[in-house]
Amino acid sequence: MRSAAVFLVYLLCLHWTWAQGETGGVAGDDIQGVKATHDQSSCQTNITPDIWAELKELRDMAIEQKVELRNSRSMIEKLEQENTALKARMRTSENQVEELKKENTDLLSRVTASEHKCTVLETRMSSSENNVEELIRENADRPKVAFSLGLTDVGQVGPFDTDITLKFSKVFINFGQAYNPTTGIFTAPVRGVYYFRFNGWDARLSNVLRIKLYHNDKRITESYDVNDQHGYVSLSNAFVLQLEKGDVIYMVLKLNTSIWDDSNNRTTFSGFLLFAV
Repeated sequence: MRSAAVFLVYLLCLHWTWAQGETGGVAGDDIQGVKATHDQSSCQTNITPDIWAELKELRDMAIEQKVELRNSRSMIEKLEQENTALKARMRTSENQVEELKKENTDLLSRVTASEHKCTVLETRMSSSENNVEELIRENADRPKVAFSLGLTDVGQVGPFDTDITLKFSKVFINFGQAYNPTTGIFTAPVRGVYYFRFNGWDARLSNVLRIKLYHNDKRITESYDVNDQHGYVSLSNAFVLQLEKGDVIYMVLKLNTSIWDDSNNRTTFSGFLLFAV
């Protein structure tokens, strides 16, 4: 502010001097001209040293401001460069974020698909486990029926003067205890379809082997053969029968005939439950 005020005073003095020079050309006014010149010289003499000092100070300030302006421009350019670099890094970061978002979306889709597959597998596994449990229950509820028998170890059985029920006394297996070795009768424990098979053998010459399979009081088959010069006869047969619970199956030896069995288990009777109905 002080420099600006001095500079204004200096300009006013110059303006006043120029104004006097232009109006001071009138002849006969020498005294005023000399006075004006004297006043101007006095003004210049009093002001000039301070003005030059102020001008020098103003110049130094202008140079300093110029330097500061140059430094400011350098700083601005540096800041602009840093800003450009930051923008580039920001764009790179944004691109990376977008890429990560895409990867995350892809991973989320894959995880969702995997979870769906796991759900399907769990459903199938649960269904399979339920089926297994159901089969286990059915298998546990279904009676286990099977028997396999041999007639005797004593050799010849018969002849008799009447038909007799053969009592197979050698029990190899009797699941469900449906066969009674005391009576020779198999009793169906459940309604179902059963398989039965028998074999008969005899070693006496000129002897007739004749056995019958009965379902309750109904004769299913009668099998027979006559011994010849070879010294033995054998026969066999098998049936699949549907039985009601409590039905009986047994083998009968025809009167006046005989049959043979020994430790070789030549005469046998067996059967088992195929499935319940």
